[in-house]
Amino acid sequence: MKKRPFLVGFLVASAAAAIFYVVIVGTFALLGKSGGFAQSVLKNEVDVGVVDVFDVIESSRKITEQIRDYVEDDSIRALLVRIDSPGGAVAPTQEIYDEVRRAIKAGKPVVATLGSTAASGAYYIAAGCSTIVANPGTLTGSIGVIMEFMDVEGAFDKLGLKSEVVKSGKYKDAGSPTRALTADERRMLQATIDDVHSQFVAAVAEGRNLPPEAVESIADGRIFSGQQALALGLVDQLGSFHDATDLLKEELGVKGKINLIFPKKRKPDVLDYFFDRMSDSLREGLRGLSARDDQRRLYFR
Repeated sequence: MKKRPFLVGFLVASAAAAIFYVVIVGTFALLGKSGGFAQSVLKNEVDVGVVDVFDVIESSRKITEQIRDYVEDDSIRALLVRIDSPGGAVAPTQEIYDEVRRAIKAGKPVVATLGSTAASGAYYIAAGCSTIVANPGTLTGSIGVIMEFMDVEGAFDKLGLKSEVVKSGKYKDAGSPTRALTADERRMLQATIDDVHSQFVAAVAEGRNLPPEAVESIADGRIFSGQQALALGLVDQLGSFHDATDLLKEELGVKGKINLIFPKKRKPDVLDYFFDRMSDSLREGLRGLSARDDQRRLYFR
C-alpha cells in the first residue's frame, strides 16, 4: 500500500483540532452553567458583589462575612457598597472599614454609592472605598464621635429616690444617670472621645488621600450635601446607583454588562426562630445588668 504522509498528517491534525474544540467548548459550557468566570469572559461580562449598609450600624458580622466571601470568590471582580445609614457604633463601623480596605488590597475595586444619608459611621465606611458616588442631595459627612448621658438626679430628688453605688474604682460609675459628671470624669471621657475622633480623621485622610489637617478642619460634626462633599474632596462623583455601576464598568474595562451578585438569603427554620428568641431575651437581660456600660458606648453619629 502506498503511503500518503500528507493525508495522514491532515487527518491527525483535524482529529486533534476537533478534540481540542470539544474539550474547550464543553469546559466553558459546564462553567457557564455554574455562573463562573468563563461565562463572563465569553460574554464580556463581569460579576460584581453587592454589599448593603442600611439603617443604624450596630453589628458588623453579616457585612464583613459578605465582603470576605466576595473577596475569596474568583468570579467576583469588584464590590459595590450601597450605603443609606446615619452611622452607628464605633467598633462595628471600624471592622467594616478594615474589611473594605482588605478587599481593595486583594485587587478588587470597591465603589460606594450613597443614598439619602451616609453620615458619620456610614461615611467612615464609604471613605474606605476606592471611589464614592453620591447624589447631589445626599446628607453625608458628620465626621465626629459622641457619647451621651442622661442626668435624672433632679427628678430623683423630687421623688425622694436615692441611688447607692459600690464600685471598685473612682471612674466605674462615670456617666451614671443619677448624678452629674464630675470635672475629672468629663476630662477622662473627653480624652477618650478625642482619641477615637483622631482615628476617624486618620481613616478618612487615608481613604480619601487627603491631608489630615484638611480633614480635621471640617471634622466638627457638620453635615454636607453630596454637592458640598464633592467640592471638599469627600466624594468623587455625583450620580445615582446606576451611575456607580457605569463607573465600575469603566474601571474594569467592560464593554458588556455587569452582573450584580446579591448575598444569598438563607430561609429561616424553627431553630433559627428559637435561637433568635433566646438571643433577644439574653440581650435584654444583659442590658439591664450593664445599663451604665451601655450608656458609655461610643457612636459615630
